[in-house]
Amino acid sequence: MRDEVLLLDHHGMARLLPMHLLIDPAGQIKACGPTLRKFIGPADKIADAFQDSRQNAVGSVLDLLQEAGATAERIFLKLLEPPHLVLRGHAVFTASGDILVNLGLGIELTRAVSCCDLTDSDFAPPELAMELLFLHEANRVVMGQLTDSHTLLEKARAAAEMQAHTDALTGLANRRSLDLVLDAVFRGRDGQEEGWERAFTLMHLDLDGFKQVNDCLGHDAGDQVLCRVAEILTELTRHDDFVARVGGDEFVLVLPGLFSHEDLLQFGRRIIAAIETIPKTIGCFSRVSASIGMTRSVFAAGRSAEQIVKDADTALYRAKNTGRGRAVIFEGETGEGDAILPPIL
Repeated sequence: MRDEVLLLDHHGMARLLPMHLLIDPAGQIKACGPTLRKFIGPADKIADAFQDSRQNAVGSVLDLLQEAGATAERIFLKLLEPPHLVLRGHAVFTASGDILVNLGLGIELTRAVSCCDLTDSDFAPPELAMELLFLHEANRVVMGQLTDSHTLLEKARAAAEMQAHTDALTGLANRRSLDLVLDAVFRGRDGQEEGWERAFTLMHLDLDGFKQVNDCLGHDAGDQVLCRVAEILTELTRHDDFVARVGGDEFVLVLPGLFSHEDLLQFGRRIIAAIETIPKTIGCFSRVSASIGMTRSVFAAGRSAEQIVKDADTALYRAKNTGRGRAVIFEGETGEGDAILPPIL
């Protein structure tokens, strides 16, 4: 079979080989595929677009192409301009003495697609790059879906975590959250963890007259009272203070810092006075007040979290037994020396 000369214009060459170069013997670019043109820009000489990708290569890029055209060896060219991709391919001599080079992206496909916004129209349909491009796109979609799913799961986990540590009615922290805070307080007190001052006050508050509200007006009115107490405690405490509802009408506050007896009793008076205004605000005629038991960390040296909570409970019972509507600061097992806030008249 005799050799036949195949004539192909530049348009046909661009369709079949979108990554081709046609170079004359002087290194001038006579034709360039549309996809490759996206990488090399307006360069009109091969030396202005590429360099030999081999380190310390001897000779010019044109020398490399001429050698490859004669030996059919694969070539590797590196773009001089960003994104500095390394392209690979073959070079052959044409009947007119020009060099026809056909290049491909190889392992640089993914980076090229990302950097240059390539689509399927930039590749010839039979190219393996098309299959890889489809695979890349499918992988991108799947990874996007996985990322979305992971985000949703993280949001759901955070919501569940928040719900597990929050009182559903009042929005305050719950007993589980209190246990975590006390653990952090005691680690800080023992020098094992930063974040809390070593001095703190634990306050246990229990409502007086709350049962009558529930019995006479129903649980809806009782819920209004509890929510209003939560609002009062939030309004009267600082940003770093901790407030939790730990039972039906029981609340616990953890107040970091060192306070005097006078400061704590004054604070207790403000809380009790505010709570006693609740019936008027919700249209209830039953009397509602509060009793408060407090203990300070300066008294609690060597005592556990459970013991300190018990000390605050003991002070609360003493406040109840001395007439309710009072605040008591725990000073010992016998009750001698307890600081007691008289009832508000």
